[in-house]
Amino acid sequence: MQKYKIWIIVALAILCIIGLLMWLAPQKDATESSTDSQSSEQSLAQQQALNVNGPANGLFPSPSQQDTEINCQMVLDSSNRLVVNEQTRNCFEYFITQFGEKSLEQIKQDFKTYITQNHKEPALSQILDLWDRYLQYRQSMGEITPPTGLDQEDPAYYRSIYNSTQNLRKKFFSHYEIEGLFGTEDTYHEYTLDRMAVLNDNNLTEAQKADKLKALFEGLPKDWQENLEQINKLDDLRKLTADIKARGGSSDEIRQMRMNLVGPEATQRLENLDGERSQWKNNVNHYLSERENIMKSGMSDSSKQQAIQDLRNKHFNKAEDQLRIETFEQVHDKGGKLPFAD
Repeated sequence: MQKYKIWIIVALAILCIIGLLMWLAPQKDATESSTDSQSSEQSLAQQQALNVNGPANGLFPSPSQQDTEINCQMVLDSSNRLVVNEQTRNCFEYFITQFGEKSLEQIKQDFKTYITQNHKEPALSQILDLWDRYLQYRQSMGEITPPTGLDQEDPAYYRSIYNSTQNLRKKFFSHYEIEGLFGTEDTYHEYTLDRMAVLNDNNLTEAQKADKLKALFEGLPKDWQENLEQINKLDDLRKLTADIKARGGSSDEIRQMRMNLVGPEATQRLENLDGERSQWKNNVNHYLSERENIMKSGMSDSSKQQAIQDLRNKHFNKAEDQLRIETFEQVHDKGGKLPFAD
């Protein structure tokens, strides 16, 4: 009991000392207190503004963009003026893609809030002005109508839509802004449209088409060539080879087309591949013919199975080839077209 009394006396002594120190401390007047309060509020607001993904700055991410960073990396020059480029458009589209989860008015407000918190004049006014015009442009895109009287397989159909889009852009943006916002996209679109036109030009031979396609491809920026080389060249080779075969063209025509499109080394590799495919096709057809004879023979089922397995081992000594031939057997037995590569 004596121990508890000592602790109570010590606690009271500490409280008295704290009270004395507070009484002796200089008192702030009402003006100073108000200033400190406002300073604290401003500091808190600044800290909240740094959290651009959270609701503290009025931005509530849509469900599809939860836990993502805002893709809005504006580029400014040394005078704090906006440099219009693909990143500018990416920023605009980041907000616009929330449409459906948010109203257009909410998207506009979110964008203005974000830009105002992160940019100062003169860039601020530039960005907001370009944003307003970009929204008008995007809304006007819905007014572009497809051309009448043209088949959708006709390259002129897509060229017409592309030209209409280009004309629309000129109503909202300067040449500099168009190049910055859409330059990369236009490079690809123009290449694709020109490529379609060449492939559909009936006045050209396949070899001439290959020449023009190669020239178009080499006119692309280096990074585009790296991205498109495998996909487009394979597509072009398939299309032109099929066209030559469809009209009964010769192997020499196929070779010349390949030489023009991909060069001598790639042509040699393709011819080697042709030889392997031809050998595989002959081997498969021969095997299936012999297998058919076994299936129609008077042997017992077990003897047939053993004979077919022996035949399979004779024609295909690689495990992967034996797996491949099973697919051909199934298609053959169902009367389907055998899946040979062209």
